[in-house]
Amino acid sequence: MRATLLTLLGPIETGEALSERMRALRLNKGWTRETLAKRSGISTASLKRFENTGRSSLELVLKAAHALARLEEFNGLFQPPRARSLAELEERAAPPARRRGRI
Repeated sequence: MRATLLTLLGPIETGEALSERMRALRLNKGWTRETLAKRSGISTASLKRFENTGRSSLELVLKAAHALARLEEFNGLFQPPRARSLAELEERAAPPARRRGRI
């Protein structure tokens, strides 16, 4: 249920939900914060702050996910949408033209 709600939440709530899940994974492995901090190369204080507030750097989250053997779950983020036609696939295969945002 909680995973479904992530799409309805904003950045702060999503960070809090991720920190809750990370804490649960850590505890499921029987690790203390110190153990995860050492295995991931992050400080115990930073890990504690993330678990308590849901706020941290992306680097901290990725390092902790790697230590928890869950880094591959981030590979699906920011993927382009599925192509709807062969022409769209061919267009994507061509070298990209330089673009600028317009909004």
